[in-house]
Amino acid sequence: MNQPRGADVREGMARAELRTEPSRQGSRRALRTCVVLAVIGLSGFGVVQFARQQTTGEAEAAPSATAVAIKDGGTAAPVAPVADGPRFDRLENPGRTVVRDPSGAVVATFTDGARTVALTGPARTFTEPRFTEATITTTTWVRLAPQAWAPGAEKAAWFGPWFEQARKDTGPDVFAVAMQYADGAKEEADAEGLRFRGDAIFGPVAPSGYARLEQSDFLDYLGVTYSFPDTGRKAPKPAHTGALDCSGFARMVYGYRLGYPLLGTNDPGPGLPRRAWAIAERGPGVALIPNTRARVTDYDALQPGDLVFFEVEGGEDELDHVGIFVGIDSAGHYRFMSSRERANGPTFGDLGGTSLLDDGGMYSRGWRAARRI
Repeated sequence: MNQPRGADVREGMARAELRTEPSRQGSRRALRTCVVLAVIGLSGFGVVQFARQQTTGEAEAAPSATAVAIKDGGTAAPVAPVADGPRFDRLENPGRTVVRDPSGAVVATFTDGARTVALTGPARTFTEPRFTEATITTTTWVRLAPQAWAPGAEKAAWFGPWFEQARKDTGPDVFAVAMQYADGAKEEADAEGLRFRGDAIFGPVAPSGYARLEQSDFLDYLGVTYSFPDTGRKAPKPAHTGALDCSGFARMVYGYRLGYPLLGTNDPGPGLPRRAWAIAERGPGVALIPNTRARVTDYDALQPGDLVFFEVEGGEDELDHVGIFVGIDSAGHYRFMSSRERANGPTFGDLGGTSLLDDGGMYSRGWRAARRI
């Protein structure tokens, strides 16, 4: 489910001639991002998706002490099986189904109208030492269900087989895939030689020589022509090879890598639109926090994997930045990951503004909306 999509599953996409990676202009982000996968106990942070549920007495699931291998390296405690039949509880605001094991521990959360699923699994710690001292330790694994959730969907034919497999899966989820484009992430190509992962820049240096250009979508990073259901074939911009802007990063992670449908325009449709404002206002899923053009402080509405939207560039009052909420960090702050110019690519660090929703910094003041897709 989380493997790179080769030509046999890239419907309608024509491979362009492979291009060499552009040279890194300006300061090169050289230090490798570390992803530490360790056998550790559950902590009070990194399980924000259950923050609301905890107020109603819902508990976290404790991992077993027996280690299992995780793809891409590392070990972690395995997920306890849901034996003797799971329990399905309905909660509101937003409408969702919470799955519990026989002990009452929460093992998954499915949100009505959304495909993203928060599963409780082995604890992982993500670090990005070049850009922040904060770390993210989380027991949440965010995956995509084959279709949007609806009340009672646990009785659908697809649910049982998918849920059983998802609970066992230790392959890359949303967070692991996102980190494959962060500072120092190693490159990897598919069987056809297409580089589908590796440290991404934000964009090429502008002709003026002091800023980096936006408009770097996932297809620009890849250097391939892609066929969208609403616009047909679109060619990449050669100068943007290896680059992802903020919405291009979200589309790479959720769309190209994990299979969420993608659109070529900002019009409403069955997939993720191109720009941040369009994803927030017209995208699929659930608008957890609609944009009222005022600063948002509803932290408990979030669970890891949600998209968060900002107005930080000044000028027109339009949502101009999007990130992926990753949870509560080691300092107790609500942290997100996004691709930005000053860090020259995807980061959950603090270069070019702290990646926090609750510290009063630039992004905290500019936070306007959230969507669960």
